[in-house]
Amino acid sequence: MPWQEIKRMVENGQISASPEVPESQIQPASIDLRLGKEAYRVQASFLRGRSATLLTKVQELLDSTIDLTQAMPPLLEPGVVYIIPLLERLRLPNDVQGIANPKSTTGRLDVFTRLITEHGDQFDRVPKGYKGLLYVEVSSRTFPIRVRAGMKLNQLRFVRGNSLDPIRNGELRQLAKEQHLLYDSEGRPTTDRIGEGIELTVDLEGDNNKSVVAYRAKDSPRAIELDKVDHYDPADYWEAIPRPRQGHIILAKGGFYLLASKGRVSVPLDHAAEMMAHDPSLGEFRVHYAGFFDPGFGYGSKKGEICGTKAVLEVRAYEVPILLEDDDVVGRLHYYPMAAIPDKVYGTSIGSSYQQQGLALSKQFKRPAHAESTALGSATVLSPPALVG
Repeated sequence: MPWQEIKRMVENGQISASPEVPESQIQPASIDLRLGKEAYRVQASFLRGRSATLLTKVQELLDSTIDLTQAMPPLLEPGVVYIIPLLERLRLPNDVQGIANPKSTTGRLDVFTRLITEHGDQFDRVPKGYKGLLYVEVSSRTFPIRVRAGMKLNQLRFVRGNSLDPIRNGELRQLAKEQHLLYDSEGRPTTDRIGEGIELTVDLEGDNNKSVVAYRAKDSPRAIELDKVDHYDPADYWEAIPRPRQGHIILAKGGFYLLASKGRVSVPLDHAAEMMAHDPSLGEFRVHYAGFFDPGFGYGSKKGEICGTKAVLEVRAYEVPILLEDDDVVGRLHYYPMAAIPDKVYGTSIGSSYQQQGLALSKQFKRPAHAESTALGSATVLSPPALVG
């Protein structure tokens, strides 16, 4: 459902909150969800199902309650599970359901979020006709973070009816011919990797032999306050990985990495896209916490305005170290038709942070003058660089 339909849902009370939902919270095909006034530190993740209310189970597993309205935003420790009531509540029509994703900035910080409903039996899913409160499970995997009431860590999109299937194969190839869904590194439209979805490959070459091609998260004890912008020194939190001499890097078991796609993604105004979080056929790693791409990402407000944008891939190796070579397939992008073209589309005019990005860290980190600038964006050069094969 597009921006204007979500706006009508707010006006009709199908989405409500106190304080009220501002228009700036509505994105081209989703709505940002705000943290409430308290967070509950609990012993484990859970889905309550229909046996009890969610807050009843929270009380059984509760370690402590945290006030999110403090002047100094409170600390959420890595590796700990927190349940946070959201300000928004829903009164959905019987033919409308919801799907949630982390916001891009949340994923790039390795913060794992999952939406929960009362009596829900699935994370990140809101059933048709749902009427009630919303909660988010938050667990930072790497960095200590500081959050406050009103911050937005995840987003919710709405689907009318039963159509949750992406377009595939011939239909997707036809769309790619008409709208140019993927561009190669030279900016030329390509349809080479289109089938069940669009396969995205990793770029380990960059633009020259000084390019930073990946970032690996450090085990930093310093907390990141999520409403800071252009504030933190990347070198305190990230190890920069330069172009590897032998064309490959090894993802350490359990390590968290940011990489860029070799191809440049474009999402037409009448479609949205989603990256598969984990496809076992592609390897034992999880790709892309923040899976949703708004209409207009890498496209602009009209065809040809932007010739694609690199996707920044948030990657974690699972059980074993993973050898990753240049142009390896690391993700599959699915496209979904919109009910209508949104009145507002992805871009800087609505505060979107990552249009025409290269390999970019989240907005909390400084982008110094010596960042490597290209037509595709910028990559921050840190010192000293990591040594790779």
